[in-house]
Amino acid sequence: MSPPLLSLIPVESNVFFPLIFLSLLFILFLTHHRTPTRKQPPLPPGPTPWPVVGNRFQLSRKTPLHISLANLAQVHGPLMLLKMGSHQLIVGSSSAAAREILNTHDRILSGRYISHVIQTKGSKIHNHQLVLHDECDHRWRRVKSELFSARALESQVGIRERKIWELVRHLGLMDGRVVKIKEVVTFTVKTIISRAMVSRDFVDLEGRGEGEGLMQNVRRFADAGAKLGDLFAVLSGWDWQGTYKELLGVFGRCCGVWVSMVEERRGSGSGSGSGRDFADALIESGFSDDQINAMFMELISAGIESTSATTEWALTELMRNPESMQKLRQELSKEITGDAIRESDLPRLPYLEACLKETLRLHPPGPLLLPHRAVETCEVMGCTIPKDSQILVNMWAIARDLKIWDDPLRFKPERFLSSRLDYMGTDFEY
Repeated sequence: MSPPLLSLIPVESNVFFPLIFLSLLFILFLTHHRTPTRKQPPLPPGPTPWPVVGNRFQLSRKTPLHISLANLAQVHGPLMLLKMGSHQLIVGSSSAAAREILNTHDRILSGRYISHVIQTKGSKIHNHQLVLHDECDHRWRRVKSELFSARALESQVGIRERKIWELVRHLGLMDGRVVKIKEVVTFTVKTIISRAMVSRDFVDLEGRGEGEGLMQNVRRFADAGAKLGDLFAVLSGWDWQGTYKELLGVFGRCCGVWVSMVEERRGSGSGSGSGRDFADALIESGFSDDQINAMFMELISAGIESTSATTEWALTELMRNPESMQKLRQELSKEITGDAIRESDLPRLPYLEACLKETLRLHPPGPLLLPHRAVETCEVMGCTIPKDSQILVNMWAIARDLKIWDDPLRFKPERFLSSRLDYMGTDFEY
């Protein structure tokens, strides 16, 4: 039998016993009195995910996504975590959550989420998506500040007023006939944007012209939808469902509307007529044709649909609420003396502005805003937001919060007449 360990130590080595005792005592002290490490805050609460697919099938396909998320937030709170396959989705559904995401932690949570179909290996679309890369593209930031400055917008007032007057005149000629308001407004906004882009009209008020069918293709591009690679990271580098191939074809057909105009501009070196348009600014700043195509695509998809939808909802709400319609008519009759409203008249039309604000509150054109991405791990409202999480802000839910709004489901423009709330991005209740 092996001798005990201590018996192997010579008697003269007993001087080591005090050292061993002190060492054990020191280890014991460190174990019980070490400086506590800061515990990482928990992840946001959320519905229990299913194995592999996460919460994907807990969102009803029959209900719009922003409404499904608002219903879940009623149960799980204003900051909520959902698992979408292997990806994490964070949803803010209160004004406090919106302020934290869009203001307090804007630097960390300002990354752009890019669908896998755009990230597909070798993707020509991904390589030139300037807006999706604006977190790191300083050249795009500089040009964007020029294109959307107050001075640039002021220089295009004449175009906007002329196109609106053409719309009003067209509607007058349609007296007694059925008019699809959203359709004709879409054509009008399309021409306003195309004038700003290349100083040309893509379509007329009947939808005829070089841009005929453009919006259908833009919608197909925007509605590519979540595919396998958006749910499972291991598949994100492959175009398993052929979505990228289809998307590239749609992208090419959209760009075909203006590509010859941009080429002509490069050759001539100036825009048609007086004034400087977007094509001039982008060409002079050294952007390639592919980059200009991507920027124009994003400008059209963001601007046209939102404006036409808001106009349609405003008219719908006014027809549903004859008292509001009558108040607006009285204001217009009192303040407008000519045949058409000019932008310089708008400061004298507070009820018109209140109607617009109330329409945007009840029917935000982008109810979940643009999806953001966490470029770093951070803490929001006492919860950990992991790096690369997708971030959504549910403005539709915030606009129906009883803690903020009195009778939130009612169309009541008067609520904005005595309020300083604005839609310029500084008020997170709206």
